[in-house]
Formats: sequence, C-alpha cells, structure tokens
Amino acid sequence: MTEPRWLSRTELAAWMSFLHAGTLLNRRIDHQLKKDSDLSHVQYAVLARLVEQPAGELRMSQLAGTLNTSKSGLTYQIGRLEKEGLVARKPDQDDVRGVIAVITDEGRKRQAQAAPGHVAVVREHLIDVLSPEQLALLTDGLGEVCRKLRATEESGGWGVPPAVSG
Repeated sequence: MTEPRWLSRTELAAWMSFLHAGTLLNRRIDHQLKKDSDLSHVQYAVLARLVEQPAGELRMSQLAGTLNTSKSGLTYQIGRLEKEGLVARKPDQDDVRGVIAVITDEGRKRQAQAAPGHVAVVREHLIDVLSPEQLALLTDGLGEVCRKLRATEESGGWGVPPAVSG
C-alpha cells in the first residue's frame, strides 16, 4: 500500500477555510430564508431554478441535476413544497415515466419574497468580503473543481447516477 499524499500546512489551511466558510455561510443563508420566507436553502434553490425557466417548469431529473441532489432528496423537497402550494407536479407528456415540477403563483411570490434577503446575505458574507481579484480566483478555482467532479461522476467514477450530474 502506498503512502497517502498528505496535505501540506497551506493545503490543510485552504481545505479547513473552505469547510468553515461553507458551513458558516450556509447557516446564515438558512437562517435568513427561514426568517424571511419559512423556506430551507434547498427549497429556495428549487423555487429559484423553476422561476428561471420560461414556463416555470422543469423535469424532475433535470431539476435534481441542476441542484446536485438525488432524485429521492428532490422528491422529498418537492412533496413539502407541494403541501404548501408552492409547486405542483404533472406527468411529462413526452415520457410516461417522467414527472415535471411546476412553480405555482404562490411559489413565485414566496421566491420573490425571499430573494432580496437571500442576495443581501450572499453579498454581505461572500461577495463584498472579497476583492474583485479574489472573487475571480474563487470563481475560477471552484469552477475547475466542479468541472472535475462532474467529469468523474459522468464517467461513473463514483457510482453517482447520471441524473445527479449537472
């Protein structure tokens, strides 16, 4: 067995900073969304993705891919949003096995209610904290991480179902 490539002090500091920042930022976002609109971060992301679509609808498997979540996890969240009247489900006319998530008028209102506070938190605790150069480096670096991970998923390297890759 070969010795692992242990992280250097600098690499470990980068990894720990990434973990801590992500956890703290997600906590702030969750708190804001719960307070302002009684939504979780995942539920807000579902509504935001649907609002972005011209018809306000998206096939569940595509929605799961854009959110980097499992189909079962998305089904659970859609069920909760459906109970609140924020989304509806309908059969896919092109594929009898497919289901389409559709945002309702109430879902559009809730997403619009949550968006200003959400953007304010993201801006205050991430965007405005970084210089333009740091933001560009963060975007490039994390973009590369995402590309590499997606390529690994699509090649079956992690056994992730294709619907999870975006």
